Amino acid sequence: METTDLIRPFRIEIPQTDLDDLHDRLDRTRWSEDLPGVDGWDRGVPTAYLRELATYWTTGFDWRAWEARLNGLPQYVTDVDGQQIHFVHVRSADPDAVPLLLTHGWPSSFVEFLEVIGPLTDPASYGGDPGGAFHVVIPSLPGFGFSTPLREAGWGNLFRVAGAWAELMSRLGYERFAAHGGDVGAGVTGMLSVLAPDRVLGAHTTGPTPYPFGSPLDLDGLDEVDRARAARFNEYQRDGLGYLHLQSTRPQTLAHLLTDSPVGQLGWIVEKFREWTDPGAALPEDAVDRDQLLANTSIYWFTRSGASAAHITYEGMQAFRQFVEQHGAEGGGDPTAGLGVPTGVAVFAADLTIRSVVDPGGAIGHWSEYDRGGHFPAMEVPDLLVGDLRRFFGSLRA
Repeated sequence: METTDLIRPFRIEIPQTDLDDLHDRLDRTRWSEDLPGVDGWDRGVPTAYLRELATYWTTGFDWRAWEARLNGLPQYVTDVDGQQIHFVHVRSADPDAVPLLLTHGWPSSFVEFLEVIGPLTDPASYGGDPGGAFHVVIPSLPGFGFSTPLREAGWGNLFRVAGAWAELMSRLGYERFAAHGGDVGAGVTGMLSVLAPDRVLGAHTTGPTPYPFGSPLDLDGLDEVDRARAARFNEYQRDGLGYLHLQSTRPQTLAHLLTDSPVGQLGWIVEKFREWTDPGAALPEDAVDRDQLLANTSIYWFTRSGASAAHITYEGMQAFRQFVEQHGAEGGGDPTAGLGVPTGVAVFAADLTIRSVVDPGGAIGHWSEYDRGGHFPAMEVPDLLVGDLRRFFGSLRA
C-alpha cells in the first residue's frame, strides 16, 4: 500500500542526555512568587499548582514508558514539499475499512488521538459495528512534534498543509478518504474539502468558532445553552486572547522562553488545558489523563516545537489578516467552508459554537451537541467523539 521509497519507518528515541537535561532544568527552576491575596487562575497558572505538576513530571511521570507505548504504534516519516512529515498509520484488519485522516491542533499533538485508534480501527472489539472500521492516519502538523525542524517559513498556510496531506494520502494509496480535525486541524480539514473535494468523502470538525473578534455576540434571542456559550465567547475575547496576540505578533520572543524553560512550556500548555476543557473540570487532570498531558508536553519540549508552533500561529494569522483585507471576512474558521463535500460538526460542552449564528439555514447536514468534553475531545471524551465519527461517516459509506 505504501510508497516505500518515499516513506520511512520512524521510532521515537529521545537521548538520555535530553531526559537528564529536562530533569535538571526542572529541579533548578527559579519559581515566581504569587502576589499576596491573589488566588485562583484569574491571572494565569498558580505557582503552587504548576510547581506540583512540574515535580510530578520529574518524579512520577515515566517518559520511557510512554516512549515505548508510542513506539508500539506504526510511525513513519516522509518528505513533502521539502518538509519532514511524521505520521501514525494504523490499518484495520477489515479490507473494506474507510481511510480516515485525523489532524490535531494547538497545543496538542498526535498523542491526542491515542484512545480513539483502537475503537476506530477495530470497532468490533469496542462494542461497535464490525462494518464501520477505519484505516487511521494521524500526521503531525509541520512544526509540531516530530514534523520538525521547520526547513523554511510558510507552513502556517493551511492550504499548503492541506496539499501536503493530500499528497501523503496518495502515497499511502488512499485516493478517497474521510477527514476530521479540531482547532488548526479543523482549518486543514476545511481546506482539504476545498482543495480536493473529489477525494474527501466527508469533512468532520469539532468546536469551530467563526465569530468576528472585536465585537461581542448579542445574547438576545438565544436559548439558555447558547446564551451561556455566547457569554463565554465574550469573556474569551476580553480575557483569553493574550496567548494568540503574543504568538501571532512576537513568536520569536516567546520562542526563547519555550525552548529554554520546561516550566515555561508546561505553563503555556497547561493553561489552555484548564481553560478549554470541560467546564465541569476544576483542574486539567480532572478533564484529561495527567500522564497523557505530560506526554504531549514532553514531545513539545524534546522537539523544541513550542517555538515552531508559535511561528506557525504567526504565519497563519498573517495569512488570515491578508484574507480579511482582500475579502472583508471576519472571525475564525467557517464550518460551512467545506460544503462542497458532506460536512459534520460536533460541539462539546466547552466549545463556543452556536448553530443559529454560524449555520442559521441548517446547511450543515450533521450537527451534534454534547454536555461533556471540550477542545480536546479525543482525550476528554473519546467515546463521544468515536460515536459521532461513526454516525457521520457511517451515513456516507456506500
